Amino acid sequence: MHWASATAIVFPALLALCAGQQQQPLSEVGHSGSSHSPPASADAPSWRDELLQLLEALVSTPSANGQENGVGQFLVDYLQQAQYQVDIQFVPPPKDHPDVPDRFNVLAWRGERKPSYKTLVTSHIDVVPPHIPWEIEGGEVSKKTIIKGRGTTDAKGSVATQIVAVNHLLSTNSDVNPEDLILLFVVGEETTGDGMRLFSDSLKHMDPPLSFDSAIFGEPTENKLACGHKGALFCSAVAKGKDAHSGYPEMGKSANELMIRAMNKILDTDLGSSPLFGNTTFNVGRFDGGVAANVIPAKAFVDLAARVAVGSEREGHRVVQQKIADILKETDEDAFAFECTHGYGPYECNCDVEGFEPTIVNYGTDIPNLDADYVRYLYGPGSILVAHGDHEYITVGDLEKAVEDYQKLILHAISQ
Repeated sequence: MHWASATAIVFPALLALCAGQQQQPLSEVGHSGSSHSPPASADAPSWRDELLQLLEALVSTPSANGQENGVGQFLVDYLQQAQYQVDIQFVPPPKDHPDVPDRFNVLAWRGERKPSYKTLVTSHIDVVPPHIPWEIEGGEVSKKTIIKGRGTTDAKGSVATQIVAVNHLLSTNSDVNPEDLILLFVVGEETTGDGMRLFSDSLKHMDPPLSFDSAIFGEPTENKLACGHKGALFCSAVAKGKDAHSGYPEMGKSANELMIRAMNKILDTDLGSSPLFGNTTFNVGRFDGGVAANVIPAKAFVDLAARVAVGSEREGHRVVQQKIADILKETDEDAFAFECTHGYGPYECNCDVEGFEPTIVNYGTDIPNLDADYVRYLYGPGSILVAHGDHEYITVGDLEKAVEDYQKLILHAISQ
């Protein structure tokens, strides 16, 4: 059963998932030879092998946006073997990849599904391209051992450590009620957030309904607890001029020159700041204009993005959008067309938890896409500074600290 309407939200039966595809056990999925894994050091926690095998399987399964089917199927199988009840929520394919295999969010819980939980533990299973295979340093595995591969940091490292943290907590702490926790792993975070937005829209239509008092989001925060993250604004601008021979520029109107002057003004303008989030930053991500060096260009185009530090969660980006629009108009009242696709203001999170170092992050998350009344926490292993690059990596120590810290966060969240 595929997703049809946000007004008739029901999680499809698990049998609809496979459509003839056979699930593989963990030991057979994406491993580069786990039976020959390097020996562990004496400081290894009891669950180190479980953690590294799970992360290896996740990282070894490509899952760029639109290609999340394989890693989603693996997670369903893994969580079922770990005694979770699992449902899936089909998400429509991206507009630019209409023929991709089924992609879906994964929801998991212990016992009977309840209408209300104390804590939702969530992250995303999609990554940016290209796929980079799993690679672990040779020799004895220690906390300093480096693991490379796409998603090790953003955010399969969070997915693996969240699952192991919940498993370990439920097996060792009798004071934790399994029915207080529910897990959610979504698709599409790296692009439009369509997986989390669909889940958010579905909450009021589920049978039974679903609510939660708090949510712990997994993203690379360098094992610090984020007090929030900046907002974002994504736009495009087009400048129209008049073409002419470059030897006679007075006969034309250079769209490139107009765009350069406007972008320079924006870069030199204070777009807003706040004590918590610092300055709003601006990036000209793509610039295209003209046809040849000896032709005055008649058209110029830019894609731009701002990381918003001011205003409210829902409206802060509009403050920045208006400042940019005003500068374009000042540069040339008639030459520019300006359009923004989406945006949001800065989002605050709860970072008042004993034992955690606070931080602020400048990237976006799925938090704006989950529209509900709940307390937010944002935490995860790894650094955003290596995410999305060809050198993405994480250390075993950061992963193991995340397992321990997620347990602390969960205990804190369910006690509130």
